[in-house]
Amino acid sequence: MRMLLVEDDPLIGEAVCQTLRDARYAVDWVTDGKQASLAASTEQYSAVLLDLGLPGQDGLAVLRQLRQAGNTVPVLVITARGAIDERIAGLDLGADDYLVKPFHVGELLARLRALTRRQGHEASSILRNGELSLDQTNHEIWFHGVQRQLSAREFALLREFLQRPGAILSRAELESRIYGWNEEVESNAIEFLIHGIRRKLDAGVIKNIRGVGWMVPKAE
Repeated sequence: MRMLLVEDDPLIGEAVCQTLRDARYAVDWVTDGKQASLAASTEQYSAVLLDLGLPGQDGLAVLRQLRQAGNTVPVLVITARGAIDERIAGLDLGADDYLVKPFHVGELLARLRALTRRQGHEASSILRNGELSLDQTNHEIWFHGVQRQLSAREFALLREFLQRPGAILSRAELESRIYGWNEEVESNAIEFLIHGIRRKLDAGVIKNIRGVGWMVPKAE
């Protein structure tokens, strides 16, 4: 899952980026409103974390442009502004949730999980497909009742498959979902990660669809 962070404070931005990466998310970080509007219009994100007090273009203007363009990406407004009228303005413009600085990183991640669950119509933070389950809160993988250990990137890749079991995902789509802008991607990176998942779980967990991509078969 790939997140867009819009935050001009370097200390807060670095801390939130590290928190998101530790939670197995890919993250792109921009520091002003114009960059945010461009990124959101050209990339596909699972959620946008949006500060309001931005240089160049205010966060509310960014939010207004997103919604006027028909972009339904979940938006979590993160700001030091605690005034109730500004919270109302953000929600009325189409924000999905609001978090006032300072905040606990655990609450930030919980709110993100709630937003992405609603977007995918999921009722739980645990993704299940037959004997395979992925706990997005505790970053645990269970297969046939046994806990398995995956790397952070393997976890992120398997999460993408389990959000859409039965769907064929291409190499380009998978790369765009688990890598951020500044991360180098080797030509065989996806194959390497899939090989690792198969080795640690089962060879049949992820199916290769020749010339198209890969899929996790939907459990019957």
